[in-house]
Amino acid sequence: MFVLNRNALHRLPLDPTDAETLGVAGADTVERFLSHRDNHLMTPLHALPALAAEFGLGAVHIKDEGFRLGLGSFKALGGAYAVFRLVLEEAGNRLGRPVDVADLGRPDVRAVAAAMTFACATDGNHGRSVAQGAQLVGARAAIFVHAGVSEERIAAIARYGAEMIRVDGNYDDSVRQAAQVSADKGWTVVSDTSWPGYERIPGLVMQGYTAIVREALRQLPRTPTHVFVQAGVGGIAAAVAGHLAIGLGDARPTFTVVEPARAACVFAAAQAGRPVKVAHGQPTVMAMLECYEASPVAWRVLARAADAFMTVDEADAIAVMRRLARPDAGDPVIVAGESGGVGLAGLIRAMADNPTELGLDDKSRVLVINTEGATDPHRYAELVGMSPADVLEGKMTAEATA
Repeated sequence: MFVLNRNALHRLPLDPTDAETLGVAGADTVERFLSHRDNHLMTPLHALPALAAEFGLGAVHIKDEGFRLGLGSFKALGGAYAVFRLVLEEAGNRLGRPVDVADLGRPDVRAVAAAMTFACATDGNHGRSVAQGAQLVGARAAIFVHAGVSEERIAAIARYGAEMIRVDGNYDDSVRQAAQVSADKGWTVVSDTSWPGYERIPGLVMQGYTAIVREALRQLPRTPTHVFVQAGVGGIAAAVAGHLAIGLGDARPTFTVVEPARAACVFAAAQAGRPVKVAHGQPTVMAMLECYEASPVAWRVLARAADAFMTVDEADAIAVMRRLARPDAGDPVIVAGESGGVGLAGLIRAMADNPTELGLDDKSRVLVINTEGATDPHRYAELVGMSPADVLEGKMTAEATA
């Protein structure tokens, strides 16, 4: 499915609150916080010349978030960053003086953090980020996981010392239970989706993601003409689209949001003109994108800054995983999880179905984001036919003999 953005807000300036969150000053703050992370490195950007030539495009580049902060996903940027910000704000209030990221290791600040519990619902990756952030500052974490979250992903969160709370139902059910239990216990919810009266913290999570697009713009040889980004509740797509809209204005690239056909809540919002709940049917292999209602904050940005919305099928996502693991000559080997290559799957589908509507041609310079590596290695091996370790070993062998 494919639809152009016909919303009356399309291409209008962002809401002032969103512009402040996703603008230059906010991105500067994120970079300053990242500079204090011991394992922070800029993630790689790869050219895909063979794929670009196959589809008659000028260039295709992929930003690989599979290496982000040791968590293997772009989500590492959002939840932990929000936790840091919230601890520092609480510490400043309790200590009666300004505190900054450099103070996170001070005993008095850690004492404040130790009294705080951060909670969230997760498909896997966001929960790891919140749990890691809480562990780093000395706070507690309570992570709500629904029935569809694999044991491997649950274990990956639990190793950061988080309390794991299982919830019957799907992701949206876990979001509701996390909010209810946290209200009863006085925990702070760090959600990547918003609801009425709860917008600022999801905004901080989105702000963390601006580091991705800022890095990509520095790494690219030229500004992209097109960007394809996947969406669950819409946070990563809104962060990238919003920052591009603020930074590049009318010169910004054509932006397309890509979702699983089985969980296309942002696509449904585009059709309805507002966030709506879509029916929960058969689960999607794109597990990190299996969300059934768009975040209102993310939608507020995407209604203005996105140009098109589309869906891809299960086979599209799996085919991209396999293609990136076994690329044509000239393209790099990339480990992409079930949801990681969905933006690229959208580009390939668009080239087959809608290239002219998006203005895709031999002059187009396309940016996509691999949002996750093999965060569930067992599932990855099932779908690709090789373990992530074997894929990377083949990459290293090829590089050594080149």
